[in-house]
Parts: sequence; C-alpha cells; structure tokens
Amino acid sequence: MRGAILIVAAACVHHSGVTGSDAPGSDAGLAWQPALGAHWTPAGDAVVFRVASTRATRIELDVFAAPTGAPAVQTVAMTQEAGATVWRAELPAAVLPATIYYGYRVWGPNWPYDPSWQPGSDAGWQTDCDAAGNRMNPNKLVFDPYAAELSHDPETPTQADGSPYAVGSHRDTDSAPVAPKGIVLRDQPADFGQKPTRALADDIIYEVHVRGFTEADPTAGSCAGTYAGAAGRASYLASLGVTAIELMPIAETENDRNDVDPASDTGDNYWGYSTLAYFAPDRRYACDRSPGGPTAEFRAMVKAFHAQGIKVVLDVVYNHTAEGGGSSLLSLRGLDNAGYYQLDAAGTGYTNDNGVGADVAAQKPLASGLILDSLHYWKDAMGVDGFRFDLAPVLGNTCGPGCFTFDPTSLPRTIAQQFARPAGGGDGADLIAEPWGVGAGTYQVGHFPAGWSEWNDHVRDTVRQDQNDAGTIAITPGALATRIAGSPDLYDHDGRAPSAGITYLVSHDGFTLHDLYACAAPNNTQAWPYGPSSGGSTTNYSWDHGGDPVAQRQAVRTGLALELLAAGTPMITGGDELARTIQCNNNPYNLDSTATWLDWSSQGDALWTFAQRLFQFRAAHPELRPATWLTPPLYDANGQPASAAYLGDATQPIVMWTAGTTTLVAYNRGAAKLTITLPPAPAGLSWWRAANTAAFLEPQDNFVPPGQEQQVTTPTYDLDARALVLLIAR
Repeated sequence: MRGAILIVAAACVHHSGVTGSDAPGSDAGLAWQPALGAHWTPAGDAVVFRVASTRATRIELDVFAAPTGAPAVQTVAMTQEAGATVWRAELPAAVLPATIYYGYRVWGPNWPYDPSWQPGSDAGWQTDCDAAGNRMNPNKLVFDPYAAELSHDPETPTQADGSPYAVGSHRDTDSAPVAPKGIVLRDQPADFGQKPTRALADDIIYEVHVRGFTEADPTAGSCAGTYAGAAGRASYLASLGVTAIELMPIAETENDRNDVDPASDTGDNYWGYSTLAYFAPDRRYACDRSPGGPTAEFRAMVKAFHAQGIKVVLDVVYNHTAEGGGSSLLSLRGLDNAGYYQLDAAGTGYTNDNGVGADVAAQKPLASGLILDSLHYWKDAMGVDGFRFDLAPVLGNTCGPGCFTFDPTSLPRTIAQQFARPAGGGDGADLIAEPWGVGAGTYQVGHFPAGWSEWNDHVRDTVRQDQNDAGTIAITPGALATRIAGSPDLYDHDGRAPSAGITYLVSHDGFTLHDLYACAAPNNTQAWPYGPSSGGSTTNYSWDHGGDPVAQRQAVRTGLALELLAAGTPMITGGDELARTIQCNNNPYNLDSTATWLDWSSQGDALWTFAQRLFQFRAAHPELRPATWLTPPLYDANGQPASAAYLGDATQPIVMWTAGTTTLVAYNRGAAKLTITLPPAPAGLSWWRAANTAAFLEPQDNFVPPGQEQQVTTPTYDLDARALVLLIAR
C-alpha cells in the first residue's frame, strides 16, 4: 500500500472541478470526473480515493470484496492533503478482478480516535452529538457521497431493520456487514449522443417517472420500468411532439423494499424524493443491475432520446437527503454533519424548511461543492440537458442556524453562471426551480435570478379556478390574459424571458389532468392499488362536472389548449395524453402499482390525437413561443379591443386574443353558448378553424390536420359553453 487518502480541509473543498469549456459536450472522449470520489488512474494500476470533511480528525478507508456479510479485506488510514493511492498490485486477490466495494469510518471531536478501538466497541466515545453538531461514529461505515454507484440500499428485502445505522443504544453496532458501499467504476466514454441546443422556449416538457413510464408497457419486455424501457419510448415521445422528458428523481434512493409486498403501500418510496447518493443512478431502474450497468444503461437512454432530438431533464433533490432528520449515519451525517446540514440554534437538531427532513446547508462549502460537482457530473459525464430543482429556495438560504433568508445571488446565481443555457439556445443546461418550500420565507415564485425558469403555480391556479370554480372564485379576463402572456408580472425583470415560467396545470404532485376535471375532491383512503396514501392538498380547484364524462373530456381539451397556447414553457405529466387516472388520489407518492404506471391501451385515441396536433401546432407557429415580452391584442365579445373595464369584469364570459398576426384564440368561460364577433383577419386573409374543444366535434378529434382547416365565412362564430376555438389566418 502506498500513500494515503485525501481528507480535504475546509479551505480546499472542491467546488466545481472541470469548467464547462473543459468538459465533453458530445460523445467524444472519456466522461468528466470530479476530483473527489474513487477513480482509477489512467494507467489502470491504481485507484485514488478522495473524500471531504471539514471536522473529521481521522478517516479510514475500508475495501471489501463483497457488498455484504464479509469483513474488509483492506483498511487504509487516510492522511490530510496526501492525495493517496491504493495500488492495484497490492489489492488482495479476493478483490480483483471482481468489483471493488468501499466505505469510510470516521472519527471526530465527539468521538476522538483511540488506538484500542475495534468495530463494535465504544473506545474513544464521548457523546453521540456534541454542541458543535458533530456526530462521527467509527462503528457506522458511511458511503462516499461521490460514489458513482451504490451496492444496495440501507434496507433491503433481507435487511428490513435500520437499527445498525442508528446511534444511542445502537452506537456500538458495527454497520459494515450490511451497509451500502460505493462501487469503483472504470472510466467510460461520454457516449450520450449529440445534445440538443434548442431554447427552452421551444420545448414541450413531459414529466414522468422512469419506472411508471414503461412498467406496464407491453413493448418493453423484460426491461419494463427501466432506463432501457424508457429509451424504447423515445420515438413515441417524438411522434407526440414532446421535445424534453423530465424524469422524476433517478439518483439512488431507498426503494429496494417497494416490492416486498407488491400489493401494499407500506413503507414504499415510489416517487424517490429522498436521495441517498447524488452521483449514482438508481439500480432499481436499470435492466442491467450489475456494477457499472446502471451508469452505462442511463447513458444509452440519454443517447436514444438525443437521437430523437429530445432533451433529458432530471428532477434533482438537493434540499434534503435520505438521512432525514433522525440520528441514522449513512453518509453525509457521519462524515461531517455540521458541514452538510443546516443545524438548529442548539446545534443538536436541524431546520426543516423542505418539510421532509434536515435541510441541506447549501451556503456551506461542503454542501455547495457537492451540489455543483453533482450537476457537472450529470451534465458533462452523463449527458443530461437540464435540471428541475425540488423545493429549490432551500438552496438559496443564507441565514442560519435556525432561520431562513432567500438570497438569489447566492448558490442559485452560481448555478446559473456555471450551467444556464442562453435564452436563445446553445450549450448549457435548462434550470427549473420548484420555487417554494414549507417554511416561512420559502415561497419565492418570480424571485430566482436570470438563467432560471420556475414552475408557475399562478398559471396552474388561475386556469383551474377559471374552469372549475366560476361563480365561486372571481377570475377576470385580465387576470387570465396576464397568465396567457407568460406572467410578465412575475418574470419580466433582470432580463428574464417568457420561458422563465413553466406553464402547467398538473404535475406528479396532485391530480392527473383527467382527474382535475373528474374529481370533486381527493380520495386518498381507497384500497390498493389506488390507495391508501396520506397527505395531499385539499385545495385543488377541481370539479367533476356533475359526473358528465362528455363535459369532463371537453374540459381536459380546453385546459390543455389554454396551457399550450400561452406564452411560457409548457409541461404535461406522463399519461396526460392517455387520459391517465388515479381515481382521485392526489398524493400517490407511496403507490408503486398499476395505478401509477402508465396504461398504454389508450394510445392513439381521440385525446392522444388532439394532444399531438396541439403540440405540432405550437411547434409550427413561433408566435406562440415568444422569446421577448409581447402584449397580445385582447378583444371583447364584439371583436373590439378589450377595454380596461372589460378586462376587470369577472362576469365577462369571453377572452379573445391574437398571437402574432395569424393566430386567433377565443375562449368562452361562461355556462351558455354565445355568438361572438371575430376581429377582422389581416388584409387579404380570412379566418380558418384549426381546432374547437367543444364536445360536438369529438368525432373529428376536435383538431384537424394541417391543411384541412375549415374557413369561417361569417364575421360571427357560435362558441359552445366552456369551449375554446383556435383560428388561423390565411
């Protein structure tokens, strides 16, 4: 054994590694690597291990020949700043040529090193957590936060007990026999195809869960529910008109026990919003789960989407981790609890502005370095094109301990400076914030810096209220028009464009599009497979339309048209185009079941065709995708420019506007059919009907193919209640 392992001091924490100009942007060369983690040398004769802690006083590397049940075959005491190496020739025969598994044992101020210590003893222990928040415990083998893959989850079908990772009465329990371990991977080519450089304004985003996307897909075969299965649906998304797939969290999370009882929700973590390892693709979503298989399969999936011109956006969860707010030591908490988490004023607990567990302290060097390196890895080594940041205001908290102040010039600006794609398109990544949390001061819609887009809940709620709560909630034509224009009241500042608002009606978090118009209230207590699940918002602005399926289908079409014909960047959830239903459950986070897997039997029906033609229409008409702020001309029911009084009158049923000079949209918000007067078409042209969401046109799919529009030969138009008509001038 030669050398030792690097313990990075606070002043030397690695933040960003290779800059964007040094990282591969296509399928040439080896994948980008962070400075931290475990990496083979170019000659393949050694592995270099580096890990960061600002408070550890001693770290030992343990190398294993198997992921569980076997003692370490090699132990190395790491020395600070030595940048040490473990030589291949000196590794035991039991390790090579097999996979190298590894983990760390850590000592610190609360547990100083005692030479007499052995796994399972308390030699040197002083306290589980000292006043400075240190929680080191050498009996808990912690995995590398930079591990490219993990061997398994902390709890598995055969290891259901989490007590080995706990302290208190379990502080002397050696977790190494069962603990997850990092896997040392060989360098791999950055083979993820040619990245799309399209501007976000030109995208239509499809949010979907990797497993749920194809678990019930008859074409996926033995790779159903995996990265390979998703890759097989790339051409489907392209044919639908989708240009970006946003994957719910795919970083390794605790979900190995989901299928212990396939007909039970107990303990299941389906959505995956509690990350274990920020660099490791989840093995459970891989068809090839052998070491290295998930990483290679993920890259192949990205390449398949890129071949269809489709971006890959990852939902990333940097606001908290799977360690939660308890005392279990899995990784970050055992390495440097106070360096990674936001402690409370006492130093022995945590703040929880994300609502799920201990806040990650993104303003601290260790945590910000981990986040930035992770983003670089997914973008430059794995080919990812963008990120949606879960509960993103936590990343901008600059106040602590025990307080919250969002500062957009902190880490959010740094992320934008390093990664943001130019507004007009080009190299970079699309950055999307979920701009709220649960703590005071965490609602930050419209406050992220230039380079960021945000989920626009104002569009979501205004359209929902207008369609489903008319007469109860007063929505004026002007309020709706502001949302149609891209919400300039929220985003027209600091050089941000209309694409800064992600326009959506539903997401994974709430009703499906079908259920939004078919459910009067949530029903989360029903039996498997549609429940039970806890939580979920009670404020959904939903309506079952009196139980009339014809009216429900019309409302779906109208809502989808309002979303896609508005400025901003539209997002739908996977299965919206297939009329997916979860039978009114609005929080199925724990339901890994047929209810949450996409049902492909509806592919090609009337709604699918309507959605496809709507997406294609948006792509064909640049005036619907403005790159700069425009004020679309607004008209009243008589085809005259809408007055301020008209726009401020919630009783007015008609909202009518033009996009550019060739597209006219009229929306009847009222409960009665109306005859409206159309504004004149441009000189020498006339209006032609492309789409009408009214129920009577269902036999014609409500949207004609390009070139088959029907001319409107009169200056008036009869528009059904709660219907929308789309006209083009030619």
